[in-house]
Amino acid sequence: MGLSFILLTILSALIAYVIHRLNKNRFYWQSLGIACEEPHFFFGNLRGIQATRGFWEVWQEYYQRFKGTGPFAGFYWFFKPAVFVLEPDLIKHILIKDFHNFSDRGFFHNEQDDPLSGQLFLLEGVKWKHMRQKLSPTFTSGKMKFMFPSVVKVGGELIEVLDKLLVEKKGASVLEIKELMARYTTDVIGSCAFGIECSSLKDPNAEFRLMGSRSLVEHKHNRLFIGFMASFCDLARKLHMKQTPDDIEAFFMRIVKETVDYREKNNVRRNDFMDMLIDMKNNKMMKSEHGDVQTNLTLEEIAAQAFVFFNAGFETSSTTLGFALYELAKNQQIQDRARKEVVEKLHKFEGELSYECMKEMVYLEQILMETLRLYTVLPVLNRVALEDYVVPGNPKYVIKKGMQVLIPSGAIHRDERYYPNPLEFNPDNFSPENVAQRDSVLFLGFGEGPRNCIGLRFGKMEAIIGLALLLKHYRFSICEKTQIPLTYGKVSYLIGTDRGIYLKVEKI
Repeated sequence: MGLSFILLTILSALIAYVIHRLNKNRFYWQSLGIACEEPHFFFGNLRGIQATRGFWEVWQEYYQRFKGTGPFAGFYWFFKPAVFVLEPDLIKHILIKDFHNFSDRGFFHNEQDDPLSGQLFLLEGVKWKHMRQKLSPTFTSGKMKFMFPSVVKVGGELIEVLDKLLVEKKGASVLEIKELMARYTTDVIGSCAFGIECSSLKDPNAEFRLMGSRSLVEHKHNRLFIGFMASFCDLARKLHMKQTPDDIEAFFMRIVKETVDYREKNNVRRNDFMDMLIDMKNNKMMKSEHGDVQTNLTLEEIAAQAFVFFNAGFETSSTTLGFALYELAKNQQIQDRARKEVVEKLHKFEGELSYECMKEMVYLEQILMETLRLYTVLPVLNRVALEDYVVPGNPKYVIKKGMQVLIPSGAIHRDERYYPNPLEFNPDNFSPENVAQRDSVLFLGFGEGPRNCIGLRFGKMEAIIGLALLLKHYRFSICEKTQIPLTYGKVSYLIGTDRGIYLKVEKI
């Protein structure tokens, strides 16, 4: 009886302490007189997330409510106080000037138990720095030229599939573009990152396509566990928690192992991303802007980097292409101007879509950038403070060590202070003249600073090739099935429509 009483007392005291700590956290920003929204006990300011609200809605609503109140507003990331950045000057300090104090994203990863989480996007500290140095040489313009023919080949298959669809339907037809673009980018990444022919353009139910789709939306645990892992990363690692479902991990690990084994045994080279990773595994020196980089990746590290290359290159590019075609269908003058550029540049290069030809399609790149502005696929950038940080010129505003920092890139892109008529699709927002007049941190479609998107060259190349080939061969327009305005899903951290994008497609 005595022992039971003691244990009950200890348990009660522990529960009381935890509740006290959580309540103290819940009133952190209020006690400092910094603007914030009253938090939910468990979800903080993510109340209703993935149920009644999507992540993008949270960032947009919070920004609209608190912009102009200071350099940042207080925010509650599940159990923990966090910082919601509001002003460009502070963004520049965090991403560029004082990057050394904000180099980590603060996301859960556990490469020991969950090898696919050991990817560049999630790694921190010295591990991130070394991996970035190893991978940077693989994304130079020279390496893009090597991979360019592989992407164009898949683009040709996209045109063949579309032609066949239109022949079957006897001319102009209403097609669901979102899924078609996802199949295109899946085949591109499958070819360049894994060195396999996915054939999802020809077979929508191809295994790689299905597993790739699942990897973006499925987690090993439910929302409660995800919240715990996000709030207590170190403890979650000690508990050997994982975020990747076992069958998805097994699939991608198998694909990578089989690809590496086949290429090494048969001395096969394709000049793609996988070749470069294999070179790193085998201790080959690679050139970077900082000099030679010693490599030697493990098989697990290869799988993790190929996995993030797939996720980043497949979903963001396919979503952006879908949104771009949707806007071009609504804005025929912009579409005609883009098509004219494509035809003129192809004529200049004697009909060949070469790397040099693509680089001259300036207006097409403006369309891509404007699409990323209006539909920012990753609508928030995450960082974490490594040490206490006093906001320059604002001593009242202190970002404490370990705090999550949220930069609402999507909301900033729709701020009328920085982009006139921000809800209007206008590629001239990215004309050379307008870009020169605007602070670089006001466009964050690829991030900014030392931790920007390492694959931005590849992402642009993949999207522009797709757009160029599509505009050369087809005209896109809206129809009765086109949803205007679009509505977005609530589950993913990324922006995406909650249903298909239907457009009328005509062969030119």
